[in-house]
Amino acid sequence: MIAARRLTPALVYTALTSAIVSSLGMLLVPAISHDMNVDVSAAQWMLTVNLLVGAVTTPIMGRLSDGPHKKRLLLWSLTIIFIGSIIAATAPNFAIFLLGRALQGLSYGIVPVTIALARRYLPADEVRNGMSTLSVTVTSGLGLGYPLTGILADLFGFRFAFWAAALFLLSTLLVVWRVVPDGPDERAPRTPFDLRGALLIGAGLATLLLVAGEGSRWGWGSFPTIGLLIVSLAILLGWALIELQTPHALVDLRVLRAGDAVVANGTAIGLGAAMYACLSIASLIAQAPASTGYGIALPLFWAGFVMLPLSIGSFAANRVVRVVSARIPMRALLIPGAALVTVSSLFLWLAHDELWEILLGMLGFGLGIGTTYAAMPALIARSVADRELGSAVSFNQVLRTVGGSFGSAMSGAVLAAHLATSGYPTATGIGIALAVGAVGCTVVLTVLLTAHLMTRRKQR
Repeated sequence: MIAARRLTPALVYTALTSAIVSSLGMLLVPAISHDMNVDVSAAQWMLTVNLLVGAVTTPIMGRLSDGPHKKRLLLWSLTIIFIGSIIAATAPNFAIFLLGRALQGLSYGIVPVTIALARRYLPADEVRNGMSTLSVTVTSGLGLGYPLTGILADLFGFRFAFWAAALFLLSTLLVVWRVVPDGPDERAPRTPFDLRGALLIGAGLATLLLVAGEGSRWGWGSFPTIGLLIVSLAILLGWALIELQTPHALVDLRVLRAGDAVVANGTAIGLGAAMYACLSIASLIAQAPASTGYGIALPLFWAGFVMLPLSIGSFAANRVVRVVSARIPMRALLIPGAALVTVSSLFLWLAHDELWEILLGMLGFGLGIGTTYAAMPALIARSVADRELGSAVSFNQVLRTVGGSFGSAMSGAVLAAHLATSGYPTATGIGIALAVGAVGCTVVLTVLLTAHLMTRRKQR
């Protein structure tokens, strides 16, 4: 029991550290562009390469976390992310810096591993709350990581922010080494690794996210964009057909056809797209000059604090979910969560000229995303066996990442089409981009409500 009480905080700290590492991006693009003498579009690759590696490695880490060597996997992953942070902090040029950011991409796969550890080693009555807390830690970590990044980068330069990430990771390695039970896990199945599935999903996701990240620069109707999108969809379709026939698939798609898993994964894509689209726009509004007509002109030191209400809201939502989940089905929690996100996105679309409006919108996003993300792992766990949990949760995480990438790309394309002579988007472009996010949230909420009503009708 004492070990279990220590394990939950250790896993939360691990997930929080990985989320903070993931936040080392959006706010730093202008600083990286200036200090490394590259244009802003090239500096955006610090985000793209990080997402590419994260999308490729997350399903692999999820499958490995179902195996017997969970602690070893976590230690090696954190070590690679630590090395990447050191490389990024000391990089003499932009190419070496991108290598460090690529290694940091493994941070996206840490949360599924911690959830698999919680499912395996926590007492039965604590498993559901533990998984919910770990899932929400991603959003909470972003809300904490952005202010920390802004403060350190403004006071000491962007390199110091990466040194701070390395320090966090070093402390996390020590915590995991001391607290997480040693392996191998005797209950875990010894199954062959699906290398073919890993290569196919890696290639498919890499090309898909490359389209999302570069489509606006290449042109959405251009031959490279359309061609690469077709190639990506063909690879992913082939991967899905092969996985359905593979005995020990990287991602068992058969178990993900269950109703709860389908709802959780569909919500992950839709709300992931909406959240990242609105986060990127809110960050832009916070730092844009007042001459744009919408900018709040916050310095880098304070710009990160715009995301702090996101962290507060997601943490508060997780506390509420833990209290009410014993009385309300987890699936029912997705609807109020999606409703909060939808209301917040509509509010930001209609009112985003004052700082308090942005802060209130971020708080609403935190409450809504925190509610939905807390419910997702429990929904998935109810549909899959223990031996498939890590793989299923990691696939949900991949869908969040893919949704977030396309949400950011979609808003970026809208803003790029509405640029003023100053180089900043026009107020019209900001309004259209926020409207697209609001419409997307409304669609997700409508689908969830429809599915809920159909389920109730069948039960009657």
